[in-house]
Amino acid sequence: MAKVERVVFLSLVLDLFAFTIPLPLFPRIIEWYTKREASDPSGFLSQILSFVSSARGLLYQPTSNPRRWDIVLLGGLMGSVFSLLQWFVSPHIGSLSDKYGRKRILLLTMIGNLLSALVWVFSTSFATYLLSRVIGGLSEGNVQLAIAILSDVTTPETRAKALAHVGIAFAICFCIGPPIGAYFASRPLPASFTASGIELNVYALPAALTLVLLALETVFLIFALPETRGKAIPSVKVATNGAANGKANGHANGTANGSVQTSRQGTVTERISMLKTLQHLHFLFLGVFSGVEFTLTFLTFDLFDWNNKQNGALIGSIGIVSALLQGGYVRRAMSKVGEGKMARRGISSCAIGLVLLTILPHMVSDHPTIAFRLLQGASVCMAMTSATVVNALTAHASLQCDDVTIDPDTGKAVEEHPELAKGKALGKFRSSGQLGRAIGPLLACASYWTFGPSPTYAVSAVAMFALARRMSSVTGRRAVKTE
Repeated sequence: MAKVERVVFLSLVLDLFAFTIPLPLFPRIIEWYTKREASDPSGFLSQILSFVSSARGLLYQPTSNPRRWDIVLLGGLMGSVFSLLQWFVSPHIGSLSDKYGRKRILLLTMIGNLLSALVWVFSTSFATYLLSRVIGGLSEGNVQLAIAILSDVTTPETRAKALAHVGIAFAICFCIGPPIGAYFASRPLPASFTASGIELNVYALPAALTLVLLALETVFLIFALPETRGKAIPSVKVATNGAANGKANGHANGTANGSVQTSRQGTVTERISMLKTLQHLHFLFLGVFSGVEFTLTFLTFDLFDWNNKQNGALIGSIGIVSALLQGGYVRRAMSKVGEGKMARRGISSCAIGLVLLTILPHMVSDHPTIAFRLLQGASVCMAMTSATVVNALTAHASLQCDDVTIDPDTGKAVEEHPELAKGKALGKFRSSGQLGRAIGPLLACASYWTFGPSPTYAVSAVAMFALARRMSSVTGRRAVKTE
């Protein structure tokens, strides 16, 4: 099914390209709405900022630029809205794809994505911009359905390598999306639009580019993607008689007698238990990492006064390093070290990066060059984390799912347990991560403007070191052997 893998990869590149375009724009777009609607104290944004300012005032009074701190918190709220909606909708999207097919549900989600981008183009008020984020949060199912599709057409022995395409697509798009978004954000609107009197968002050009990319993806999926539900490739027989040959958590390590080990647990009970453990770890990891990730552009906005172009270059550089790691290291090493160990390495790298970010604010005033080097070092560590953890945990989770087939007599799906149905199980796994993404930015931003960046990153570093230790116990669990 190499063709399906190529189709999924190309569609993800289009989708994630569109997704990453607005990432460096959040601080400035909120600032633009603030200036635009400041004259209306009864307006939607003014009311929200008043609430944010009151909440902040209970805990912290910055000595300068209080409005910037409020923008940081509001940015956290914006990030949380999208992810909270994803937490709610992901299991339902997965279950619907199990019932009606991956392609049909994927195309339905694309309609919502197109509508979200269209609303953004014309969102001249903060309320309509927030509406576009809500529509997008309820519609985004591309990544989880791509994972389900790749799981449909691969065997447990080849799955981690195939799922690396998802991580590579993320890395590539983080290289090109933010810088291009920042570039188009700096371009003036065409004179034909301004002369026509049509009111558009200040960033209508990147919004229009997002709309075009999503339209191309939709057309491409209609004609190129086959239905994959129930088309599982027959795998080699799975035995549960221990892992005497090869490494304990290897994903596809050959042995002298031809046996291959995977990270799939042996019984249905063990697999359900492992899925719950992985959901818990996914939630905790993304709860911490997404908060750090989200505050990074606000850190540069606050301490360095960086603009969209500079933030776009930062995110793009992280994407470049992540792409190189995905294609040159992770894709080859995953089968040798196993999903659990790979995730632990990424979490440990994040912890080291957070230590660097903890030191950075103390260097900005007196040693700006050192502060910049610390930011670069932390970015490399974050790139390693982006290249490894979620991809490894997702591969580990997919291996616990049933490889659903269709009974030729009844036409119904045949599965061992409803909790192991691929779409539903991976939907719940993604949902747990999205809940972490919903909570993480809020907590990180609240901590940022209450205690400052250094305490925030120090606590996050401790949490990541603790998670790395927790991953050790998952890594040590018994694998099963295929032969």
